[in-house]
Amino acid sequence: MQNKRIALVTGANQGVGVQVAKELAANGLTVLVGSRKLERGQAAAREIGPDAVALQLDVTNQASIAAAAEHIREKFGRLDLLVNNAAISNTKKGSLSLQEYRKISLASNVSLDEVRAVWETNVFGVLAVYQAMLPLLRKSPDARIVNVSSGVGSLAMNANPAGPYHKSFGPVYPASKTALNAMTLAMMVELEGTGIKVNIVSPAFTKTNLNGYEGTESVEDGSREVVRVALLGPDGPSGTFTRWENTTIPW
Repeated sequence: MQNKRIALVTGANQGVGVQVAKELAANGLTVLVGSRKLERGQAAAREIGPDAVALQLDVTNQASIAAAAEHIREKFGRLDLLVNNAAISNTKKGSLSLQEYRKISLASNVSLDEVRAVWETNVFGVLAVYQAMLPLLRKSPDARIVNVSSGVGSLAMNANPAGPYHKSFGPVYPASKTALNAMTLAMMVELEGTGIKVNIVSPAFTKTNLNGYEGTESVEDGSREVVRVALLGPDGPSGTFTRWENTTIPW
């Protein structure tokens, strides 16, 4: 196991996360299935196979993050790949359609508690996991970080009235992904010259629980670019923001 690359995928018990974990394991990696609820991670790990190990990890809980990092340090001594996938899109949508939810999450009427809750996972959670796992990534001879973002977070694309997500841009999920991109840029700048690669990937509008299964792409298709970038070798690029098939998204 020590000769295999060690990967951590956050939010890996469902949706894109479990599909990415499954494909990384199929490509010979030992995959730590990060899950807020351990039993769900264990179920996902059983589904994936013997190269998957469940890891309790709530990205909004500092004690949980610290315990996960210590577990990885004790068992593996390093981390080769970090896929920051855990995300939520809302806490108040309930049975509303995406279109109905947008009407109550405009900049003029959105609940600030809703904004804080989503940003806590999508922005601060990613930064907290990065800070905890960076010492383990530094111990790898070929470390890579892949942050799962979204095209809805692109300022350049969404500032264009003709852009596909222009009307959907708002302060909750879309702006959280914009903020995630900014956090990722800060990581890229910090790690310049270290050999640790950092990339952003959009899995497209994938049919998952994140969007109430209103997405148009399968998890298999939505996961392909995340997996491709995660499996890039030491000569692979850093600092890219892409969607399938290696198509650049403007920041």
